[in-house]
Amino acid sequence: MKNQSVKNNIDWISVFIYIALVTLGWLNIYSSSLLSTDGTYQKQLIFICCTIPLIFVVLFVDGKFYEKYASIIFGVSLLSLAGLFLFGKTIAGQRCWYAIGSFTLQPSEFAKAATSLALAKYLSDTQINLKETNRQIQALAIMLLPVILILPQPDPGSALIYSAFILVLYREGLPSWYVWTAFITITLFVLTLVLEPYAVIGMAFVVLAIIHFKGRVVDRNIILSGILLVLISGFVFSVDYVFDNVFKQHHRDRFNILLGKTVDMKGIGYNTNQSEIAIGSGGWLGKGFLEGTQTKGGFVPEQHTDYIFTTVGEEWGFAGSLVVILLFTGLLLRVIYLAERQKTKFSRVYGYCVAAILFIHFFVNIAMVIGIFPTIGVPLPFFSYGGSGLWGFTILLFIFLKMDANKVNEW
Repeated sequence: MKNQSVKNNIDWISVFIYIALVTLGWLNIYSSSLLSTDGTYQKQLIFICCTIPLIFVVLFVDGKFYEKYASIIFGVSLLSLAGLFLFGKTIAGQRCWYAIGSFTLQPSEFAKAATSLALAKYLSDTQINLKETNRQIQALAIMLLPVILILPQPDPGSALIYSAFILVLYREGLPSWYVWTAFITITLFVLTLVLEPYAVIGMAFVVLAIIHFKGRVVDRNIILSGILLVLISGFVFSVDYVFDNVFKQHHRDRFNILLGKTVDMKGIGYNTNQSEIAIGSGGWLGKGFLEGTQTKGGFVPEQHTDYIFTTVGEEWGFAGSLVVILLFTGLLLRVIYLAERQKTKFSRVYGYCVAAILFIHFFVNIAMVIGIFPTIGVPLPFFSYGGSGLWGFTILLFIFLKMDANKVNEW
């Protein structure tokens, strides 16, 4: 009866979009790796086949299980991340995988679902009020614990994804100044890399002056404005030091290329340059399936993983790229819609976690391959090659679809 209920109540629109994305992803992996000898597209097909029993297991488990054991699942996930420092396998300078024979497993891909469950469990407590500082710290701690374990691997791309949970916290009542502070900090950092520090401080002074004198003067605090200007000035003058001494050389190179300060078409900027060439050459309708010259020539490194969207742009053109973007947008909007109609706060928060993680992955990956974001190694969900990524995203999504299918029993 329970399985029949899931079959009847599961959101088939989300399932069909998922199937479409996975299918289109494999076709592009097939195209980008057809001439390789390592069996990439065959392995991905095996990974896809393995998702079928995985989905059945996720849907078979009672939806209440995920809420009841969220903390334990999160704890096990943290242990799996910590275990990498002792038992992990290093590939390309990153210690992110467990090796089981010739097969590797990346625990950070599964930690996203575990962290989502833990955050949903914490925020679903009726006593939680994110206006309180101690609650904010506790919620942020849940977000940061996996980041602390992922950054030293080093895997900045995976660590960046956890910033998505800020959107969830904002939806659940986190004061908006957190989001504005993050946005302003990033903006000041980038402006300082492009302009002289005094120019940035001058701009900040003008903005604060406008804010201060707009409306009634008595409503404005000149002391607070002065303190903000001092803090901004201190941050601006620290940017160069952080950029030169904290960032690694390849991070500095990628930012410099992105900001137009360095042109290195054969070195650090090669991937992005070739990616832009491939996507631009596709035109409106593309060159046709298996007809991409950049793809066939292997000019774009890691094209079957982080740069898989370049195959879409070259072979399917603007029209095909738009279809893929619309599919992702449709899935995101559908998950948000389903989250809003949940009858329990736990399910709603988890749904927003799913949407936030998929959005950050989608946005950063597309921005990366078209050259408006530094290359940091963020895969495109359901598209990029890799068993861990595909299974991690599948688990993340279908746990929520299970919760949504069971909502009729949650009155």
